[in-house]
Amino acid sequence: MNINFFNQRLAFRLGFAGLIPFVLLSLGCWLVHPDWLGYLIKAQLAYGIAILSFLGGIHWGAALTVKLLTIDQTKRALIWGVTPSLIALLASRIEIGVGFAVLMAGFIAAYQIDKRLYQWYDIPGWFIGLRFKLTCVVVSALLVTFLAANVRS
Repeated sequence: MNINFFNQRLAFRLGFAGLIPFVLLSLGCWLVHPDWLGYLIKAQLAYGIAILSFLGGIHWGAALTVKLLTIDQTKRALIWGVTPSLIALLASRIEIGVGFAVLMAGFIAAYQIDKRLYQWYDIPGWFIGLRFKLTCVVVSALLVTFLAANVRS
């Protein structure tokens, strides 16, 4: 079996598996008794914070291993690598409704910036396509949870 094909299949499987908590928590916010709603909302926010923080890691790995980056590209990659974590920290420290907005903006910004920076790392084109699909589902799930928090509370 071609190792690149295996890596692509595994990346898709793991990426979509990572969406399961987002989707289940969003659905749960509409299905559970309102007494439980707060727990699901906080869980969704916490999971979003963890995953957004995770997105910066690839830039650190690339900056430390890709040999063809310029000094400026390396600096940009390392600085951006910590930025999603800082956005996630901000989302955790403010009112929940605004926290969801910050998370959604953070995921969209991460995708937009990654789309440009991934070109430096020679990452296969299918990966940014995967990131787009994952980002769409994540932002939608966060929005659905935010709506449930405002409609059902």
